[in-house]
Amino acid sequence: MVVQMGQENKVNFQNQNHSKPVESVPGDIKPVVITSAPGPIIPAGTGGGGHGGGGVGLYTSGQGEFSLKETSPHLGGKDKTSSTYDLVEQMQYLYVRVVKAKDFSVFGVGGGGELVAEVKLGNYRGITKRVFSNHAEWDQVFAFSKDSVQSSVVEVFVKENNKDDFLGRVWFDLNEVPKRVPPDSQLAPQWYRMEDKKGDKSKGGELMVAIWFGTQADEAFAEAWHSKAANVHFDGLCSIKSKVYLSPKLWYLRVGVIEAQDIVMGEKGSSIMRYPELFAKVQVGNQVLRTRVSPPAATRSFTNPFWNEDLMFVVAEPFEDFLLVSIEDRLAPNREEVVARVLLPVSSLERRLNEKPVTSRWFNLDTHLSNANDPKAVVRFASRIHLRASLDGGYHVLDEATMYSSDVRPTAKQLWKPHIGVLEVGVLGATNLVPMKMKEGKGGSVDAYCVAKYGQKWVRTRTVVDSLSPKWNEQYTWEVFDPCTVITIGVFDNSRVDKNMANPAAGNRDSRIGKVRIRLSTLESDRVYTHAYPLLMLHPSGVKKMGELHLAVRFSCANMVNMLHMYTMPLLPKMHYVQPLSVSQLDSLRHQAMNVVATRLSRSEPPLGREVVEYMLDHDSHMWSMRKSKANFFRLTNVVSWFVIMSRFLESARNWHKPVHSALALIAFTILVLVPELIIPCVLLNLAAVGLWRYRSRPRHPPHMDTRLSYAESVYPDELDEEFDSFPTSRNAEIVRMRYDRLRSVAGRIQTVVGDMATQGERFQALLSWRDPRATFLFVIFCFFAAFGFYLVPIKWVVALWGLYYLRPPRFRNRLPSSAVCFLKRLPTRADSML
Repeated sequence: MVVQMGQENKVNFQNQNHSKPVESVPGDIKPVVITSAPGPIIPAGTGGGGHGGGGVGLYTSGQGEFSLKETSPHLGGKDKTSSTYDLVEQMQYLYVRVVKAKDFSVFGVGGGGELVAEVKLGNYRGITKRVFSNHAEWDQVFAFSKDSVQSSVVEVFVKENNKDDFLGRVWFDLNEVPKRVPPDSQLAPQWYRMEDKKGDKSKGGELMVAIWFGTQADEAFAEAWHSKAANVHFDGLCSIKSKVYLSPKLWYLRVGVIEAQDIVMGEKGSSIMRYPELFAKVQVGNQVLRTRVSPPAATRSFTNPFWNEDLMFVVAEPFEDFLLVSIEDRLAPNREEVVARVLLPVSSLERRLNEKPVTSRWFNLDTHLSNANDPKAVVRFASRIHLRASLDGGYHVLDEATMYSSDVRPTAKQLWKPHIGVLEVGVLGATNLVPMKMKEGKGGSVDAYCVAKYGQKWVRTRTVVDSLSPKWNEQYTWEVFDPCTVITIGVFDNSRVDKNMANPAAGNRDSRIGKVRIRLSTLESDRVYTHAYPLLMLHPSGVKKMGELHLAVRFSCANMVNMLHMYTMPLLPKMHYVQPLSVSQLDSLRHQAMNVVATRLSRSEPPLGREVVEYMLDHDSHMWSMRKSKANFFRLTNVVSWFVIMSRFLESARNWHKPVHSALALIAFTILVLVPELIIPCVLLNLAAVGLWRYRSRPRHPPHMDTRLSYAESVYPDELDEEFDSFPTSRNAEIVRMRYDRLRSVAGRIQTVVGDMATQGERFQALLSWRDPRATFLFVIFCFFAAFGFYLVPIKWVVALWGLYYLRPPRFRNRLPSSAVCFLKRLPTRADSML
């Protein structure tokens, strides 16, 4: 199918000169103005949810241009006819559907001629595919944005291919075009008699056309050819449409390699000269794992190796791969020989939904009598291998970072529970995007589209061509099975729009513009959040704001009791706890799952590029970064700051810096010691009171990318260059040496801290080790007397006396360390024995 969208007067119709002010259009997303007001600026009569009201309000959370900003777009929730699209702004379009034509004999067109239909509106024209005149049927829809209409008439021409003259035409007055919005039924096309160049309709010839005004909620919107994509070449047209993708259903494949029997060596005499080093290699697709070399055993012959190892793989439905298990003999460090193998279809393996092991089976091996590369193979039924293979559906196959997981359901659908809510996201648009490429005669431009990923459902908005402030206004819905999940929304620049850049063989990749993460548990139920999220990207030169993404988000809860019950349930399916996988296994399986998902989605039409999938799934999140290490250190410091604050308060009370506070602390301590049953209730009531007090100042906006928390504003250039370095490194030896020395310095400080912690622990161990006989003797004598003392004196009086002693005024206190501290510091440690 050949479809062309042309534009005749681009200079007059598209104003891309940013040096001149662009006239604002009602409903446009305007740049947000930052104010220093403490709250949102919302015109009177508008609601905080973003419905109705004019202009754009703002709430800024600080940090200037990197902050989250609240907006008030014109959403469509008040219009009952567009209630299914109530989180986006309405966009008006003129739809022209050209179905077919008939009766061309009067024009002298033969049965073998090719015809096209051309829709013309002002300076825009759309051309259908070519069809033969004896079967002139197109059934194509063209969409013209209403804000770009500069004519009162739309014309539809029927032409012979490669000819400028038309055979006939019909035209429509836009003032007479009806309006249609779902759920209204589709407008039925009608036959219209065409007129020739002289305006004569008597010669016959009819064209079936339907024309109407609608919105982006129209069923024809997704497949229509849009006027704003007029300059896109044919090969790039399919890559600019909105699309919904589904991740493949992933399974963990567990292959238990137990043992083999009667293995025949490949090289004659090799078993006499040496003991064979046999191991099993298992391959599924491009995933290859090996067992350890079978150890020698007195009760087993070398022809009966034993491993009993479980190997884990990731496979996707439909199961097209084969399971290849081969027995190999390691002849030398770099030389291995295949001595036997078996090939099994993955689809034939048993599926397991719980922790009960499947029945193991013996499989006959194909034994190679010569070199592994020899295609000749003889089947030896005496050689067998014992396998326990199963498709484990009780796990959730992790294909994204655990902390940003959007789905935690097990693979097997039989184990799914009903959904607890619905997530609705309106992708409104973006503003002030940074140009990503240069176009001839136009300067910098960007062809932006959004990708949102939650659960198995990926959505891709249409590409808005050549716009630094694109408007998508597309709304999508997901079922929510767990509130403690994250939706990820990324913005990319389409590299397939430009004919000069759309060569996949050249390795063109869609450029990253930025992404946003929203954790559903941070959202209030049934509230509409309309915000402009900063799109931040970390470059070797530092953090850079790439623009702002405008979103409208609503998380609806069907049953609050079920949702609250989810907080008491395990986060992952049962199999992750009864038969857990190791951390290294999960990391390897996540990488395999990511490759499977990227491969499948890249084969879709239009393809979702591997670079897009890897960016959305945080492919490089495990790479070393000095910046992230510092950020995590300060996060940990912030977590333990509460203990620091409490210790400072106790120290202040102990030193009587504020006598009133110290006296109150002493009285409270005495009461709690004398009435210990009040301790736990008082602590719990205090926590509840703090929670209620903080309710007034609770966060009212979803979290966003924090440059200060990420330590991106004060990072050194060399640390950024190290973060963007490839693995293995591609830098020269001098830079690598400098970074290695820096890492050694940091590791040395960590080593010192770990050593000090070990020293303190070893001093406690030395109390009873008799390494220092005098110290151990003193401690044993102290324990005897302390035991009698605690037996005779009630514990609450002991605690009360200790508290009074600890909180005594400074005038009754000595500045020297206590006897207990001095005693501990004199104990020996194993540091004396270290080199």
